[in-house]
Amino acid sequence: MRLGNVALGNLRRRSSRAAFLVAGLLIGISTVVTLLTLSRALTVQAQNQLETYGANIVVAPRTDDLSLSYGGVALGGVRLQARDLREADLPRIDTIENRKNIAIVAPELLGAVKVPGGRQALLLGVRSREEFELKKWWQLDGRRPRGGDELVAGSAVAGRLGLRIGQQVALDGRDFTVTGILRPTGSQDDQLLVTELGAAQALLGKPGKVTLVQVAALCSNCPVEEIARQLSGALPGTQVTAMQQVTKNRMHALDVFRTFSYVIAGIIIAIEALVVFVTMMGSVNARTREIGLFRALGFRRTHVTLLVLIEAAVASVVAGVLGYLAGMVISYVLLPFFAKGGEVGIAWAPQLAAGAVLLAVLIGSLGSLYPALHASRLDPTVALRAI
Repeated sequence: MRLGNVALGNLRRRSSRAAFLVAGLLIGISTVVTLLTLSRALTVQAQNQLETYGANIVVAPRTDDLSLSYGGVALGGVRLQARDLREADLPRIDTIENRKNIAIVAPELLGAVKVPGGRQALLLGVRSREEFELKKWWQLDGRRPRGGDELVAGSAVAGRLGLRIGQQVALDGRDFTVTGILRPTGSQDDQLLVTELGAAQALLGKPGKVTLVQVAALCSNCPVEEIARQLSGALPGTQVTAMQQVTKNRMHALDVFRTFSYVIAGIIIAIEALVVFVTMMGSVNARTREIGLFRALGFRRTHVTLLVLIEAAVASVVAGVLGYLAGMVISYVLLPFFAKGGEVGIAWAPQLAAGAVLLAVLIGSLGSLYPALHASRLDPTVALRAI
């Protein structure tokens, strides 16, 4: 009866220690899985937003004395000094090797027009959908132009000309309706009258012409310089400028974000290894008589070491599986709080699941190695004296 009670007590203590070990590893693995999953999802979201937030490549006419003033185009007073590109050549962009890395192609036509009062203003002809998608910092009161006789006015030129939404204004004798006013940007955009590209071409007498092309390229898988080189080959007679600083800043921000996640994950792994070590040392010390009895019955040191390591490995596998599942569930719950205003999903990656289990086994094995060696060195006479 006494031996039965002792065995039952030992079983309960062993079960509680195993449960504590699994719980400790589960918390750590689920935290790492959550952190890496959220990091990956938010990195993808940030990358998608940054890669389309402004141009990082500018295609302009090739000239030896081009002075950058607006988007790579030199302005003499208010008259453009560079020759124009042909709109019909732009489909060649789709022929480059890295065409899938091109997110937005936004052609622009710049020119000076006469406004009421005998003054002049700078007209920008664009494809409205691409231009407003490219320049997400543009905040518009009203709506963007949809037809050929509509325009959006920058804040500065609207104030100078007294323009209001719904008002008509004559540009070189042609009436345009103001459909929107750009809020102040602190840049040359405040001086622009923005209309559809076709209307600008007709008004400026430049059918089928564009002044420059702004390109937003996805640069996560290839250098932006390589895309610029391919564009130069597809569009001969042009000067393709890669805005390297913009791209490097974007990628640096993403790298810092990922590095921070890895550092936090490393700290958690170190803490979990310490938890496993303390738990297994406590288990070994509590099972001194049992281990000594095994040694007295003829178990070798390697057998005792393997028993402790196998026990830790089994608990680690269970913790790894449960930790991965818990981490994914937590990621689903937390993602809406971190990814506000963007569509981003959670991917169930088999590689991450396998990595979680392997990480749990590795932590459990490393944390249990010294306790296992310590158990193998116990003197069998301890068990004999305790009987």
